Amino acid sequence: MDSISNQFIELWEYVTGPELWITIGTALFKAIAILLIAMIIVRIGIKVINRLFESRSRGPLRITERREVTLKKLIKNTLKYTVYFMAFMMILQEAFDLPIGSLLAGAGVAGIAIGFGAQNLVRDIISGFFIIFEDQFSVGDYVRTSGVEGFVEEIGMRTTKIESWTGEQHVLPNGSVTQVTNYSIHNGLAVVDVNVPYENDVLAAEQIIDDVAKKLPDRYEEIVKDPEIIGVQTLETSHYAIRIIAETLPSYQWAGARIIRKEIKEVLYKKGIQIPAPRLVMYSRNQEPNSLQIDPEREV
Repeated sequence: MDSISNQFIELWEYVTGPELWITIGTALFKAIAILLIAMIIVRIGIKVINRLFESRSRGPLRITERREVTLKKLIKNTLKYTVYFMAFMMILQEAFDLPIGSLLAGAGVAGIAIGFGAQNLVRDIISGFFIIFEDQFSVGDYVRTSGVEGFVEEIGMRTTKIESWTGEQHVLPNGSVTQVTNYSIHNGLAVVDVNVPYENDVLAAEQIIDDVAKKLPDRYEEIVKDPEIIGVQTLETSHYAIRIIAETLPSYQWAGARIIRKEIKEVLYKKGIQIPAPRLVMYSRNQEPNSLQIDPEREV
């Protein structure tokens, strides 16, 4: 009983004594100092990276803006991961006096075992490297991949973040990015079919549409060339369709198509060309087949 009491007294003296708190304070001071130094190194490194890319944009070797944004963000993330990992290891060694060599050796042995279960992680990292190296897509591009469509927000070594046009953010493992459709590389093509009633002459309708189309590139920057009238695309029950195509800026083909529809609709309406209505065939049982008439005024 006396030995237990003596041990308790010794423990209490050690806890309330200055030696323990000096050791803890020294360890915390070293850890905070290492973290502050790491933060300063990261901040200086980010500024150096920004200046390097700025000077590169004025030099003879230039890269596209979309690729520059991607590479800049990737290099910054790599810098942060590396510096903070080294700071963490230094804190373990300097502040808490843990044998880093033994920990790394043990981690190497454990890494072999973990590696068999981390094949997906390795695949994601390798796929992320090739996505960036081959410039499959960059930050800001509008892409469709793995059932997801939207703007690329971030490309990391393991995942890619894509924001859909309705605001949802999708995080995809790079290993699942197997097929990509990139709408931001080349100019787009807006395709519009204009329905015109059979009562209206084809040549007259095409002339009206052509007059409108020639003015669009000057009014809208999304359309880069004069729209081209392909001709009559389909013959429907109550109308025929005239197809118009127009070259637009990358990923603006849908906006260009909406612009063309709006402008052509307004002019056709003013010229007396109405939206075609479905036709209804009226006949009687006692009426001869050859005397069937189509009532153009009836709508269904």
